[in-house]
Order: sequence, then C-alpha cells, then structure tokens
Amino acid sequence: MLEEFLRPGAVLYEDNVEGWQQAVDEAAQPLLDAGTIRPEYVDAIKESIAKPGGTYMDLGSGVALAHARPEAGVVQTSLSALHVGQPFLLADDPDHPITTMFCLAAEDANKHLSLMQALATFLSSEANQERLAKVSSSQELESVLTAVEQ
Repeated sequence: MLEEFLRPGAVLYEDNVEGWQQAVDEAAQPLLDAGTIRPEYVDAIKESIAKPGGTYMDLGSGVALAHARPEAGVVQTSLSALHVGQPFLLADDPDHPITTMFCLAAEDANKHLSLMQALATFLSSEANQERLAKVSSSQELESVLTAVEQ
C-alpha cells in the first residue's frame, strides 16, 4: 500500500540527526529532489512544529508525521520516510522521542485520505511497529515499508 506513494530514494536511514529541524530537512529532501514539493512546504512544516501548540503528529511508538497544508507547496502527492538510530525530540519536547519520521505531501483531500489510510493500516500492525523499531539501514526500512503483509 505505502509503496504507491513512496518514490525511489525516498526511504532514508541516518544514525543520528542534530534535532527535529534536521530530521524534517532530511525527510523532505527526497520529495524536494523529485519535485513533488517546493521549499516553502518544508518551511511551513517547520513553522507548524515550532509554534506553541504546533500542528504536528506524534503517532506513537516513536513515529511522527511531518506535513503542512497542500497550498503551502505540494506539487504532487508523495511520501518519504527517515529512520534514525538515535531518537530526536520532536519540537524539543522530551515527551516526544522520535525514531521514524514520515514526510507527507498530499495535493488534495482525497489523496490525503488514501495516503493516511495506507499509513494507518501499516502502523496499526504491531508486527510492523516492531519491525520498524529494529531497522538499521535504508534498505531494511524500505523492505519493512513495502512488505506485502501490511
């Protein structure tokens, strides 16, 4: 399911990032490179996370969803993923340690819903959550995200 939204090269692994801002930059870079988002979309994500009561999604189990409104710079619906070996704190909040960040770009409400449904289906599986937590390379992450057993 997720593989229809993931572009080649959109699945990344890093041992460590300097913080949530770098995680957003790294997670968004494949979408920038593919031309599915514009730089202002990344800025909108960061602004949303940084403001008090920011609109970001900590999905639990160390997973976060970085996104902004489509009009902020989405060109085409797409998804990327970054997994890190050492957790970073979303919005610098110790209550939100994150190891996997998805960057979601949806061009409209319908695409948004189908992408969110695919992601929710994937993350609702405890087996997928366990496999995701053990990832140690971009190849492993891609294998977990595109496994048929979702």
